[in-house]
Amino acid sequence: MHGEEALRRAQSRGERRYASMVPAVPPTFRRIFDGESIGVGAAPQARQFRVITGFGHAPEHASLMCDDDRILISGDMVLPSISTNISVYDIEPEADPLSHYLDSIDRLAALPADTLVLPSHGLPFFGLRARVEQLHAHHRERLDETLQACAAPRTADELMPVLFRRPLDRHQVTFAFGETLAHLHRLWRGGLLERERGADGIYRFNRV
Repeated sequence: MHGEEALRRAQSRGERRYASMVPAVPPTFRRIFDGESIGVGAAPQARQFRVITGFGHAPEHASLMCDDDRILISGDMVLPSISTNISVYDIEPEADPLSHYLDSIDRLAALPADTLVLPSHGLPFFGLRARVEQLHAHHRERLDETLQACAAPRTADELMPVLFRRPLDRHQVTFAFGETLAHLHRLWRGGLLERERGADGIYRFNRV
C-alpha cells in the first residue's frame, strides 16, 4: 500500500492519537545531561547511573549505565530482537536521524562486553556489542537496497515497498515512510544520492 491510499490512511490516524495513549506531560522537570550521575534507590544501597545521551530515535534520548554493576537501561536505543524506529518527521524535514543513531549506538558498544542490557521492549539480554553490530548490518543492507533502487529518480513513497515488503496497516505506514526517508537522507547527505524537487512539489532521489 502506498500513494494516495497510504496518505489517506496515515492522515486518518489523527494528530492527537499519540497524545490520547500517554499520560499528560509533567508540569515541571529537572534536566539531565550527558555524563551526569543519578542515584537510584535509597542510601546506602543506592546505585549510581551515568547518563548516556543518544540521538536518532528521538530528539534526545537518555540511556542509564550503572558502571559498578554493569547494568545498562538502554531504553529504545538498543532492543534485543527488533530494530528501533528511526524516522524523519515533518517538524525536522531536513534531518539525518539514521547517521545520528548509528553514531549513538557505537558509544554504547564501547561499554563492557558483559553489560546486562535492560531494554524498553523485550527481555533483558547480554551481548550488547554483538547486537550493535547486528543493527549496523541491518541498516547497511537497507541502505544498499535503497541505493540500488535509485538507479532512476524515485520518491520516498515509491521506495517504501523496497524496504517494507509486507502489507502495512495505517499505523505501520507512518513509521515505514519516516524510516524510508531516514535511509534516503543518510545516502543523500553522504553524497551518494541527489535530491531534486519536481514541478509537483515532490522530492525525488537519484543515484549519483
